[in-house]
Amino acid sequence: RFLLSFRCDRTAGTGGLSAAAVAVGAGGMKQGPEKLGGQPRANGCSHSKHGGLKNGYVRGAAEAHSQVHHIVHNGALYKRPFNEAFEETPMLVAVLTYVGYGVLTLFGYLRDFLRHWKIEKCHNATDREEQMDFVPLYQDFENFYTRNLYMRIRDSWNRPICSLPGAKVDMLERVSHDYNWTFKYTGKVIKDVINLGSYNYLGYAQNNGPFSEAASKVLSQYGAGVCSTRQEMGNLDKHEELERLVATFLGVESAMTFGMGFATNSMNIPALVGKGCLILSDELNHASLVLGARLSGATIRVFKHNNMQSLEKLLKDAIVYGQPRTHRPWKKILIVVEGVYSMEGSIVRLPEVIALKKKYKSYLYLDEAHSIGALGPSGRGVVDYFGLNPEDVDVMMGTFTKSFGAAGGYIGGKKELIDYLRIHSHSAVYATSLSPPVVEQVIASMKSIMGADGTTIGKERIQTLSENTRYVRRQLKKMGFIIYGNEDSPIIPLMLYMPAKIGAFGREMLKRHIAVVVVGFPATPIIESRARICLSAAHTKEILDIALKELDEVGDLLQIKYSRHRLVPLLDRPFDETTYEETED
Repeated sequence: RFLLSFRCDRTAGTGGLSAAAVAVGAGGMKQGPEKLGGQPRANGCSHSKHGGLKNGYVRGAAEAHSQVHHIVHNGALYKRPFNEAFEETPMLVAVLTYVGYGVLTLFGYLRDFLRHWKIEKCHNATDREEQMDFVPLYQDFENFYTRNLYMRIRDSWNRPICSLPGAKVDMLERVSHDYNWTFKYTGKVIKDVINLGSYNYLGYAQNNGPFSEAASKVLSQYGAGVCSTRQEMGNLDKHEELERLVATFLGVESAMTFGMGFATNSMNIPALVGKGCLILSDELNHASLVLGARLSGATIRVFKHNNMQSLEKLLKDAIVYGQPRTHRPWKKILIVVEGVYSMEGSIVRLPEVIALKKKYKSYLYLDEAHSIGALGPSGRGVVDYFGLNPEDVDVMMGTFTKSFGAAGGYIGGKKELIDYLRIHSHSAVYATSLSPPVVEQVIASMKSIMGADGTTIGKERIQTLSENTRYVRRQLKKMGFIIYGNEDSPIIPLMLYMPAKIGAFGREMLKRHIAVVVVGFPATPIIESRARICLSAAHTKEILDIALKELDEVGDLLQIKYSRHRLVPLLDRPFDETTYEETED
């Protein structure tokens, strides 16, 4: 027998969980920190009758006990169940996907050969004959994928809509007579297409009601644009009102807003870290975070997605070995993660990240672009979702482009941090301020979420989104689709795998008046092409039932119901014996 103990202080922002001890012996688990119907729980997942866990996978009794031991070891950091699983790609599907890309590549080389000898007409950009002796402007080989693979399914993207991105949208019909090299508009509008692609999580993208009326009133008073930066003549009273509201909403000392969500990351990370600093970045972080990290000049090291062992190993190595060659200590160590990952539908393991951040005295940058408004009982994002203390996150970043139906982004944190960014952030110094009607849209929707407008609209929409998310995920699993992510994530990746099925799925769904986003290589791993479904509080159950019926039909038609119902939990990997314990400062 041996004893594993862990401690979670109230100061660690874990909700004040008391000390707990887990005794594990030859006879299995004797005592656990949580009980459900007399059965021990592993991170919120109870035992099934056959000894496995009720989070979607089955194990033998002895193996299940071992797994529970590992999960409960870190499970005390969580105040709620954390159910997240990814079903493995079936071997036959993976092989056929590789074969499909191989066949496409071979035919691509054949078509390039025919184009070279003028047998097939070449539509792509090429250098002029009289400029052949100059440095080439276009690299044919670099555009190979675009010419021969992307063009086959190009009609699946950039489809123009001509309405607000609500539960349903109107789309302009377009056709191509040269295999997607060019498109022509027919003048016809496809009405009432169910929208499963927009980030309108709480349904605030609307053109009627109190929110649009408030924005219209501000538009008539302030105009559409500011025509200056915040440091010059572009600092309006509305901007300062919004920043005070954001700080209150997040529970932080101060906040600063920016005109573009992408630039909030890419232009502010370089202001926070530089040469001699270390950035530890999740391998699936958004392109804006990757760009900001590269622009900073800091050293970047990548850890496996949501894998705390990988992150802790990098932290240990960074402290033990220091900077390359000189071995001097790093000036700063910044952990960069997202709240909800937009391609995976997974939620960051924030309690464990914060525990590691405190243990190794590093800083935490949290991107809540997709989680703010969409997660948590009060809509305050992943910090609210886990019941953590906002002060434990050094830099809280988010955008207004999703849940608030507007544009722009924000950063919240200590007053010293925000005062520093007001002077050193490129977005503050050089970028034009937020448009006044956009600011008012954010203010109105944020007050609605907080209940500060005297209504319960915001709370009801948060609840509706949560119900829609669980309902659709449950139905898709029953149908036999492989879906990724956390059960509370409104982003649902539906796996397609094979390249030919990317375009086929998008076209078949559009025929049935349903708009979805399909994603393939290189935006995803080569064998993990997918459709990404984004749910909204604006979706009624009737709309969702129609969409699910059509998804079921298309799934049978294209034979994409790959699930064998063998889910692999994200925690299905060996844990080391590290205990996350905050030392006295």
